Amino acid sequence: MSDTATLPANLKPAPEMAAASKTRWQGESEAYRRARTVLLAEEIALRRQIQRVAEQRRALPPGPVAKDYRFLDEQGREIGLAGLFGEHDSLFTYLWMYGPERQRPCPMCTSFVGSLDIPAPDIEQRLGLAIIGRSPVARQLAFARERGWRNLKFYQPIGDEFERDIQWIVDGEEWARVLVWARDGDAVRLFWAAEGGPETADPGFDPHLAPDPTPL
Repeated sequence: MSDTATLPANLKPAPEMAAASKTRWQGESEAYRRARTVLLAEEIALRRQIQRVAEQRRALPPGPVAKDYRFLDEQGREIGLAGLFGEHDSLFTYLWMYGPERQRPCPMCTSFVGSLDIPAPDIEQRLGLAIIGRSPVARQLAFARERGWRNLKFYQPIGDEFERDIQWIVDGEEWARVLVWARDGDAVRLFWAAEGGPETADPGFDPHLAPDPTPL
């Protein structure tokens, strides 16, 4: 993965930085400004936490070597996992919930995949990007064209070994998956994948995972 700046060891306290902000809004009350300054301190702390998590992610030791999973592309050609990288050493894969048993894809998956379509050419300057679904590629593409998506590459796994290994189906239920892969010589390794489920969900919340994959 690419090098990225890390946070320095000594940082000003977030409340101090928030208090130094000069931003003011016409007509704001003193109560609004006090509350907004407290919130700004929390936002600064959250930004730093996201950066620290990103640093930890980049520092992960080498992940497991992946099998030579096979896929079909939009031309019906068979391609291995390594072939999805293109010219890059990193690959972002999103496995969306659009199995053959579904009449329509998951709405949340649709929202996320749609958010990738316009920036896909920019993303692909730095890493490979692949959307993988259990439905035939032609069916995925038909939905993509319906939504006006033009820039994404869709694939279908051959057989069920890939979906079993990455736990795409759990107790008969299809889940979305985010997996990032890295080249290691002639091998492909899992670099990072979203983890968690009901056992990691807070009370009253769905088991959405952290961190949000969008800033990856």
